[in-house]
Amino acid sequence: MTRNAMIDEWYPVGLVSQLDAHGRKTALMGEPIEVRLGEDGSAKVTGGNGRVLPACIRYGHVWSSLGDPQKPLFAIPEADQPGRRLVDVGVVRVRCSPLRAVENFLDIAHFPFVHTDILGAEPHTEVQNYKVEIREDDDEVWATQVQFYQPQAAKSAQGGITTQYMYRVPAPTCSILYKTCPPRPGEWDVITLFVQPLAEDLCDVWPWMALFDDETPMTDLIHFQQTIFVQDRSILENQIPGLLPLDPGMEIPTRADLTSVAYRRWLKRHGYTYGAQLVAQ
Repeated sequence: MTRNAMIDEWYPVGLVSQLDAHGRKTALMGEPIEVRLGEDGSAKVTGGNGRVLPACIRYGHVWSSLGDPQKPLFAIPEADQPGRRLVDVGVVRVRCSPLRAVENFLDIAHFPFVHTDILGAEPHTEVQNYKVEIREDDDEVWATQVQFYQPQAAKSAQGGITTQYMYRVPAPTCSILYKTCPPRPGEWDVITLFVQPLAEDLCDVWPWMALFDDETPMTDLIHFQQTIFVQDRSILENQIPGLLPLDPGMEIPTRADLTSVAYRRWLKRHGYTYGAQLVAQ
């Protein structure tokens, strides 16, 4: 029960730019796997018993599954938009539930306290009303009309601005953030969190971005995003319980937690429980 509902989903298992014919040994949901590129540049993924697993390349990463995915990997149209810089941020290993990692990414209220003077600052701590829905046609969780004052919303930002946000959850261990693009106010910066579940309490997190920013050096873009997530890691690795509770009575939500509540409800509806705690212990 714990694993089966999520077994047919796509998961990131490596950066294409870091792979070669020798491959990368890693794990997916407790099973050892090996990821490599074939001579033709295609991705090859094998399980611990040598079985060939589904594989595709998208958004700078190799994706795979232990099961039989019933639909293609979710679309991010901005990835194909001319003029955007596609940023492979790298990987951060976190000793937490993969579902906890996604939920933390959706949490707006922690900005002033964890990402002080970057994504938030006191006294600007109030989370204003925003809209959350589960879009039935796409089977995705969306949060819209989110706004928050940020001292440095992006590496390209000059001074503090009130940043507009949208959050999207298209898969149980992936989330996409659309936020104000300082150089182009009519566009959205796209920042994603692709999470590879190594085990129920251990994951590799692969942030990836599609930005309009022609000036900031690539190393600075990567460092800015890595700094943000390393700040999150210390919080994630000390959360109790370690697995994500899906019973509504186990943690008391606030008005700022509407996205988290919808995400947990969506996970429970689909039986996406790898990395979740179903009942109080």
